[in-house]
Amino acid sequence: MVILITSAMVGTAKVIQPYIEDLASRNGVERYRSLAEYLLLSSGNPSDWGKNSNEIPSTFGLASETRRPYELDLDKVTRLNTDNLYALTYGEILATLGTEDISFNIKIHPLFEVAIELTNSQLGETETMYTFRVSTTKSGYPLATCLKGYAVVGAYVDSVSSSTNSNGVSIINVTLSNMLGGTALLVVFAKSQAHPQMISLNAYSFGHNSEASEPNQTFLRLSPLNYVLNASFRSSNVEVSNAYIFTYSCNSSLFPTIVGNQSIEYGVPHFLEASPMLLVLNGNNASASFAEWTAYPQLPLEIGADFSDLTSKSKAVAVTYVVSVNSVLYEVVITSRSVQNFNA
Repeated sequence: MVILITSAMVGTAKVIQPYIEDLASRNGVERYRSLAEYLLLSSGNPSDWGKNSNEIPSTFGLASETRRPYELDLDKVTRLNTDNLYALTYGEILATLGTEDISFNIKIHPLFEVAIELTNSQLGETETMYTFRVSTTKSGYPLATCLKGYAVVGAYVDSVSSSTNSNGVSIINVTLSNMLGGTALLVVFAKSQAHPQMISLNAYSFGHNSEASEPNQTFLRLSPLNYVLNASFRSSNVEVSNAYIFTYSCNSSLFPTIVGNQSIEYGVPHFLEASPMLLVLNGNNASASFAEWTAYPQLPLEIGADFSDLTSKSKAVAVTYVVSVNSVLYEVVITSRSVQNFNA
């Protein structure tokens, strides 16, 4: 796995403009690969377009301004997620590339998966213990990882450390006081024991002394960008009580910088740690409590043409890369095909 990742990250910075100029003269797989490399190696114009929520780049590219090969910009990636308030549309991206005869799809996701399952709860006189099964897998195969978990309910936060066994499984116990109540959240970060830049995360919400929780982002639309989190209310009765940021090693409260009638903004601190961030807000909507979250960078994501049917798949070319975002490794799959073939 380490050799595979290292070889995928090796590259030499190139002058980007010829990629886009030569696309029309290239054919087949070479042309699609050139487009994919352009998207990942170019920072676009302006080069900092990701940070400005109102900016639509004149030329598109996801590379960071560091110009290290296959290092993508945190905010450019985040603006590909259609859940984000400031996301670019697929049409806007196509317009910046000038490749009307090619359709494509971009998927970005962690290198492995974290699954969380609540398996048991034991109610005591003063506290309740919840038992969770956490599994970490890569393409269905177990992966040995170190785990850091955070239990959150209201203003209460606690942490727990563990690791997955040879089957990629760990049992985590969370104990909550019965004096607490509302929608609780278990946040789990997993770091590969073989390669510390391989980090993935997940979160699981459950009712503690309350009814079962609603799906994530039922009450809030959470949109991080340029180290600011915009929380837009989906109804008029939303009241946010607490806001947090979590990384593999750290956690901290977030404090509002702008409070509006239908949204709140929070400043997001810069951590030097190589880790994705998880942003959590909890509160109430009339009589219902909630705990909602989003990752920053806002991954996984998918944007672009739909190649799910067999005809599209048979005529499409997919290229896969391992990239870095904030020193954490992710997999990018860019699938392309000719528009003429698509309409055929």
